[in-house]
Amino acid sequence: MNEQPRPQEQAWNECLKVIKDNVTPQSFKTWFEPIKPVKLDGKILTIQVPSQFFYEWLEEHYVGLLQKTLKKVIGPSAKLEYNVIVENGQQGNSPYTVNQPSGNTSRPVSNELGMPIQLGTSIKNPFIIPGLKKMNIDSQLNAKYTFDNFVEGECNKLARSAGLAVAQKPGGTAFNPLMIFGGCGLGKTHLAHAIGNMVKQVHRAKVVLFVSSEKFMNQFIDSSRNNSTADFVNFYQYIDVLIVDDVQFFAKKERTQEIFFQIFNHLHQNGKQIVLTCDRPPKDLKDVDERLLSRFKWGLSCDLSMPDYETRLAILENKMYQDGITIDREVVEYLAHNIDTNVRELEGALISVLAQASLTRKQIDLPLAKQMMKNFVKNASREISIDYIQKLVCEFYGIPVEAVKSKTRKREIVQARQIAMYFSKDLTKASLKNIGMHFGGRDHSTVIHACQTVNDLMDTDKKFRYDVDEIEKRIKINTF
Repeated sequence: MNEQPRPQEQAWNECLKVIKDNVTPQSFKTWFEPIKPVKLDGKILTIQVPSQFFYEWLEEHYVGLLQKTLKKVIGPSAKLEYNVIVENGQQGNSPYTVNQPSGNTSRPVSNELGMPIQLGTSIKNPFIIPGLKKMNIDSQLNAKYTFDNFVEGECNKLARSAGLAVAQKPGGTAFNPLMIFGGCGLGKTHLAHAIGNMVKQVHRAKVVLFVSSEKFMNQFIDSSRNNSTADFVNFYQYIDVLIVDDVQFFAKKERTQEIFFQIFNHLHQNGKQIVLTCDRPPKDLKDVDERLLSRFKWGLSCDLSMPDYETRLAILENKMYQDGITIDREVVEYLAHNIDTNVRELEGALISVLAQASLTRKQIDLPLAKQMMKNFVKNASREISIDYIQKLVCEFYGIPVEAVKSKTRKREIVQARQIAMYFSKDLTKASLKNIGMHFGGRDHSTVIHACQTVNDLMDTDKKFRYDVDEIEKRIKINTF
């Protein structure tokens, strides 16, 4: 004997017949098949939906269809209420009920933390100064950081390209979240600001916010102290593009991690863009909740490494262009050679040289730059060594130092090896045997042959001679 459907099931099945004729098959399968009817109390039908996001999506996109369908099936005074399943952070799911007539925008709704969200009302902005207009949301972006003055090199090409893609289509790429990581002074914050500035330029209606992890934590602490955590969460869920700087400082901050986890989920599920910066890759973050770490790994993680010589040179030239400064090429090359740690120190060295020249009314020349570098970096004046020659030659050709010490006979490696041997003989006091030992244990006859080959090519090959002259200048510019 077949069991008769319960009243709520019968009513909902009738509703589904109407809904199915008014939505696409995919939409019906995604948004209506998972719904379970819970009870029918008079004219009020209660349905269970699998998440807060699911509930909000129905209310935003299908509220009109649901209202008309219920009135048709149950009657003019029909109402809809939701039973929303919400993750409680422990094993299993703990459902709670939102007693909400469908389509009422002034409803009290609970978010994933079970705190009320006042939709349809003003959002309290934690960035405002008391007395100012609350909805005047400042992006907190620095306008001077743009893609135009972010110099591209091999060290940052992927991150810059991904940042451009995100800025042009926030929330619409697979790069969500976009995690930019790298050491101090390599351009993480610059790139993050550049993304935000371009979003504001291309998508004027988008609400963009840049916030440091420290400020986020302080705001959360203040909201907890003032019993306004719901307002804090509500504000951040309103943002279209959220950029959080230095998320490594969330480590060991369990309550901050929990609140950020909920905000992250809401933004991501609603197609909002999240950009994060960190001083290390997600896999190396310690004392961060696994759930949050897994979300950091959802999108794309891009590494910013130390810039190579060409990129350092381009950064200095860009800085001089922006500031309207002209400096002798040999001075710029000297700075690019000696400051190989990060961009911030590189620009700081340039500023120091300019300041010294201005204060002493001296011309900015190579001796002045060398004098300044004594106080700025260690070993600014260095004795020429075989290792140093190998480093500069390999840097010029973009190959690893290990390659010239290996047994490979690739043409470009052989040429770099011969040039490095040539300069080792010409500029150091090392014996032929000692030079050969530095190049993988080769004998003195190989060194002699390399030097003769370089001399011959310099006489017959203009491009080769230019390369050798350029390398020699780079080697000597770093010594007195």
